[in-house]
Amino acid sequence: MYSFSAVTLALWQGFGVTLKLFALTLLFALPLGLIISFGSMSKIKPLKYLVKVIVWVVRGTPLMLQIFIVFFVPGLVFGKPVFANNRFLAALITFVINYACYFSEIYRGGIESIPRGQYEAGQVLGMSKAQTFFHVVLLQVVKHIIPPISNEVITLVKDTSLVRVISVAEIIRVAEKFSNKGLIWPLFFTGVYYLVFSGLLTLLFGYIEKKMSYFKNV
Repeated sequence: MYSFSAVTLALWQGFGVTLKLFALTLLFALPLGLIISFGSMSKIKPLKYLVKVIVWVVRGTPLMLQIFIVFFVPGLVFGKPVFANNRFLAALITFVINYACYFSEIYRGGIESIPRGQYEAGQVLGMSKAQTFFHVVLLQVVKHIIPPISNEVITLVKDTSLVRVISVAEIIRVAEKFSNKGLIWPLFFTGVYYLVFSGLLTLLFGYIEKKMSYFKNV
């Protein structure tokens, strides 16, 4: 029989994997999403339509299916398993691509919501397009996109549980191993982990929104 401390330690280790996937996904997906949004707004039509099709496919298919594709398809192409010894990497690549596409649409909506006069004001002040975007427009965009970004980030917390389908030992998979042996309470404990973590993120984004309140009239 497993002791309470041993089970709790295993759950914390699984939660560590969850946190690692969560943090690395945000680290790479947030800037990549901004780059993708530039592509979807590009004046180069072939690039614009290509990016839009990719975003449409990624947003229109289940994340679980994408995990399977990234994990299995390279092995079929190269004739040998590519991610067999690094399942976490396959999960991370999938999550980064998926969430970057979602973030790109949020960025695009935020950027297009800024009045054209803001860009013209930057030009009048002698600023380049890049300077106008990063010093004038971007902070206003951040204010507008905080609520939808916070929703996606909290969704990401829960989506990390999907990686158990390729045997990544995140917290739900660890709890399932114990439940298969008749120990049910670890599954309920995972709910507590997710609730606390999501609650902390909600408080964090609420604080960020208040700090950005000086743009409330923009």
